[in-house]
Amino acid sequence: MTTEIEWWDYDDAAEMADAVAGDIGFIIESAIDARGAAVIALAGGKTPLPIYEKLAKAKIDWKRVTIIPGDERIVPLGDALSNVTAIGKAFLPKGARVIPLVSATAPDYKAAGRAADALLQDLHWPLDLVLLGVGGDGHAASIFPGPDFDEALNGPKERRALGVMPDPLPPEAPVARVTLSKAALTSARAMMIAVTGDAKRQVIEDAVKEGQSSPYPIGRILADVELPVDIHWAP
Repeated sequence: MTTEIEWWDYDDAAEMADAVAGDIGFIIESAIDARGAAVIALAGGKTPLPIYEKLAKAKIDWKRVTIIPGDERIVPLGDALSNVTAIGKAFLPKGARVIPLVSATAPDYKAAGRAADALLQDLHWPLDLVLLGVGGDGHAASIFPGPDFDEALNGPKERRALGVMPDPLPPEAPVARVTLSKAALTSARAMMIAVTGDAKRQVIEDAVKEGQSSPYPIGRILADVELPVDIHWAP
């Protein structure tokens, strides 16, 4: 494990949201100053929503910012399970460009992944930032154990996204996904993780110790990151 991991602990989720929103805003501003634009990938799920509410209030030239979800459930836009729908609600009114990974109903999840990969080939790369959450099972983005696990971890480095079928399907969202590949995640200029709860902290700590041999997807991802990673945690 060569990755430098720094933990940031907070008293509660609101304090964490303030801090993480500030850090993301700084990264966006730095990219805009350097290149005139920023391209970031944001986590889905409920944990980061307070972060996005805070971040959306920042005085940023949002028209220069492109946002993609780090992963997406293969559901229609507007569905309660859609990550990009929640991200769009926060940032589209600000003028940001929010790009869905799943733009139309593909014949199968593999085709959806190929379409997402083609879409992402047109974006500036590498990403300026990836913000990840981590599941209780150690998944990050939608890199889950299952038939597509090895491909998500070890596929061609130029592949930015792929379709995946978690096995078993998570009961709270029992659908196929499109996810950024490990290569896409680990090539980002900055990586941050935001999680809550003791159980997830323990999973990440175990995964970091195990490195490349970790059964947890987050362990395999972090073992390949060359830049320092900030992990933000609240009870």
